Amino acid sequence: MLNVDAPAEELIAADQKRVVIDAFARWRIVDPLRYYQRLRTKDLAQRQLATFISSTLRDVVGREPLTALLIDPRAESHGGRRAEIMRNISQLVNEKAKENGIEVVDVRIRRADLPEANSQAIFQRMRTEREQEAKLIRATGQEAAQKRRAEADREATVIIANAKRDSEIKRGQGDAEAIKIFADAFGKDTSFFAFYRSMQAYRTALNDKTTTMVLSPSSDFFRYLDNIAGAVSGTTP
Repeated sequence: MLNVDAPAEELIAADQKRVVIDAFARWRIVDPLRYYQRLRTKDLAQRQLATFISSTLRDVVGREPLTALLIDPRAESHGGRRAEIMRNISQLVNEKAKENGIEVVDVRIRRADLPEANSQAIFQRMRTEREQEAKLIRATGQEAAQKRRAEADREATVIIANAKRDSEIKRGQGDAEAIKIFADAFGKDTSFFAFYRSMQAYRTALNDKTTTMVLSPSSDFFRYLDNIAGAVSGTTP
């Protein structure tokens, strides 16, 4: 049993689709005398068989759609269309080779692919589709992220505003309570309240040793410096 590899060829299917087919055949010599008379050498027999395979493939493939040639080879054992095509090709090649004392046992398609240019175009289209899909996913993600970020900023603003409002309310309530406590405390002794407020005023106004004040000694501001009772000079304490 001998093998022959047919050169890969670009053929046109019945639906005008281009396909590159790489085929091989298994053959044997059944009539040595005729084989010797017709061909003499194995190399010549190989070349002639390759020519038979090429021409037969061209004829048969031209009558079949591309999809029939691209079926998974594993389906051939189940009587698929591609298996039927290969049996037809084997019979046709064998008919041509009989005259030379040769029997072609089988012809098989090793590879059936789209031409390189078509494959590159398909790959490029697939790449473009995937890139567009990726851009759409990224855009959707960015939109969702911006929405989440806006919602978070809005919630943070509301939380901060509510916190400030509550703090102002609490501060106002505390200040009101403090004022009430001070008012209640100082209302019990108005003279002490006046003395305490004057001491606070002295601390604030005279805390700097370089401070210069031009006031009358009898001014009401200095009433507690002259008289612990707070009587203004020239008046009855």
